[in-house]
Amino acid sequence: MAACHPSDPPYLYAVSASRPFRALSLLGSLGLAVLGLETTLAKNSNAVAASKSSKASRSPVKATPKGVKFNVDAPTAAPEFAVGGTWINSKSQTLADLRGKVVLVNFWTFGCINCQRTLPHVKELYAKYHAKGFEIVGIHSPEFDYEKEIDNVRKAVDDEGITWPVLQDNGFTTWKRYRNRYWPAFYYVDRAGKVRHFHAGEGAYLEQDKVVAALLAEATSVASP
Repeated sequence: MAACHPSDPPYLYAVSASRPFRALSLLGSLGLAVLGLETTLAKNSNAVAASKSSKASRSPVKATPKGVKFNVDAPTAAPEFAVGGTWINSKSQTLADLRGKVVLVNFWTFGCINCQRTLPHVKELYAKYHAKGFEIVGIHSPEFDYEKEIDNVRKAVDDEGITWPVLQDNGFTTWKRYRNRYWPAFYYVDRAGKVRHFHAGEGAYLEQDKVVAALLAEATSVASP
């Protein structure tokens, strides 16, 4: 991971690189041994019949594609964007407005070389998935004074060909709400408004592509956060 980090507050989201598989208890299977064979077969037959009769009334639920692991251990509602900052490429946005979409909240600053190196990947995600319900909101949190000038930010957005909404976060208000600590940082928010995956710095581009695809593949019904 190559990234800049100006401070070291605690993470708002606990993330893990991997999760252990849960062991399956064998007690239920062993218990079947005391049942008569005829009774077991009869119950299985009844269960199959009930399953077939109820399939037509069930709503399909799409499972997470194999090989995709979200790394936020306890998904919680993503903090709202700060009010009062200047927006580029869009009117003022809120996560509530974007509910029902998969959203990437991307913290960056235009003078950061690591941010510049990730931009081709971010553009690729936007081009590939935007029409399918994927949105990006760039949170521009400036490291240096010249990055605080809105005209400089507008020029950088134009020069880089950034077309998604960008919020100028001079006071680091949104940054602090997320307890962010890196440029760039990527927070992937599901349709229900919860942060499900996090990445800091360069790299892991294929992984992040799979994360977006998996979140878009989830059931489209919106649950309360």
